Amino acid sequence: MKIEEKKFVGLSYELKVDGSIVETVPAERPLQFVFGSGFLLPAFEAHLAGLQPGDPFAFRLEAAEAYGEIMPEAVIDLPKEVFMIDGKIEDGMLEVGNQLPMSDNQGNRMVGTVKAVGDQSVTMDFNHPMAGKALEFKGTIVEVRDARPEDMMMGHTGGCDCGCNGNCDDGCGHDHSGCGCH
Repeated sequence: MKIEEKKFVGLSYELKVDGSIVETVPAERPLQFVFGSGFLLPAFEAHLAGLQPGDPFAFRLEAAEAYGEIMPEAVIDLPKEVFMIDGKIEDGMLEVGNQLPMSDNQGNRMVGTVKAVGDQSVTMDFNHPMAGKALEFKGTIVEVRDARPEDMMMGHTGGCDCGCNGNCDDGCGHDHSGCGCH
């Protein structure tokens, strides 16, 4: 059976960024998703169309096809008060490199990375952690079958190790930079 719209797909892969392996998803715990359901990067899916179980794949997604270029306007300074809960800031929260779930004025949820901490403000980067980077995937198709109704509701599973079930913008704070979901 070939990968096409509404097929349930399982695959294993290795993801390299700048020549270094950043994620490995084994065949025993494959990334599973319904092809064409909108949970993965369109360019990622396009490279898989027509493949069958056992088929290998290897492709590179340029930054524009993946998580986009770095947008300088997505790096902003926020007052420290924004991070206060009950009048205080949780110990360890504002450390450079931490990813924090936040929401904008319209209630849209997003994850930002702490870039710098000053006396009165915090510099946050709301670019995707993989923005500006090319992604190199190499793997194997593990499974292709007709999707069942319950599959259509699941998003994707596997690969992320956080239980996000494809909702990588859920504010769980895990790094979903390589799992292909957006």
